[in-house]
Amino acid sequence: MKSISRRELIRRFKTLGFTGPFAGGRHSFMYRGQLKLRIPNPHKGDISISLLKEILRQTGISENEWDRSSNSR
Repeated sequence: MKSISRRELIRRFKTLGFTGPFAGGRHSFMYRGQLKLRIPNPHKGDISISLLKEILRQTGISENEWDRSSNSR
């Protein structure tokens, strides 16, 4: 696992069945069924590994499933 750009994060969540991103209050959101995922705001640099792991934990996506999504291009 490595840090990732916001654009790549969104692309990979779409391959995992999420829709969006949709505008929200302070953050954009993506949905998969009833699950609402808050997307980090754009900023300089990539999304850190620790933040990515926390996002995956909240969505219930395993690191193996996440790694497989990178091959779904």
